[in-house]
Amino acid sequence: MTPFWETLPLTDMTTEQWESLCDGCGLCCLQKLEDEENGEIYYTNVACRLLDISDGDNACRCQKYQDRSTEVENCMVLTPDNLEQSLGWLPDSCAYKLLSQQKPLPKWHPLISGNHNSVHAAKISARNRCISEMYVKENDIEEHIVYWVSGFGK
Repeated sequence: MTPFWETLPLTDMTTEQWESLCDGCGLCCLQKLEDEENGEIYYTNVACRLLDISDGDNACRCQKYQDRSTEVENCMVLTPDNLEQSLGWLPDSCAYKLLSQQKPLPKWHPLISGNHNSVHAAKISARNRCISEMYVKENDIEEHIVYWVSGFGK
C-alpha cells in the first residue's frame, strides 16, 4: 500500500496525518534571525522556552504543544493554510518543506524508519545542541548563530 504522504496533497491530509509528518527534530523551535538586507535566515542554537531540551523521551518536543500559540506570542503554528508563507523559516530537512517541493521523506524520518528516535540518531535534530531562551539575553542572540542546520537535507 502506498503511504498517504506519497498520494495526498498536504492540503487534503487529516489533522492526524498532518501532525504525523513532524519528525520531532525541534529545529522549527530554534530562534531565527533574518538579514533585513537580503532576507537570509540564520538559525541560532537558542530554543523556545517550551522546547524540551533534555535528552529524554520527550526531547525536542513542545512541553505545552496544545497551548503553544497562547503561551508563546510568536510561535509558528504550521498549517496547510500558512505553509507557503512559512517555508523560508523551516529547515531543508523538514517533511512539510520536502513534500511541498515534491521530494521524498528521508530514510531517517520516523514515518519511514518506524522509530521516533531515528531523527536524533541521524543527528538531524536540535537534541543536545541548544540552550533555552531563558538563559540568553535578547541582545546576545546573534552570538548564538549556528550553521549546522543549513547542512541538513542537502
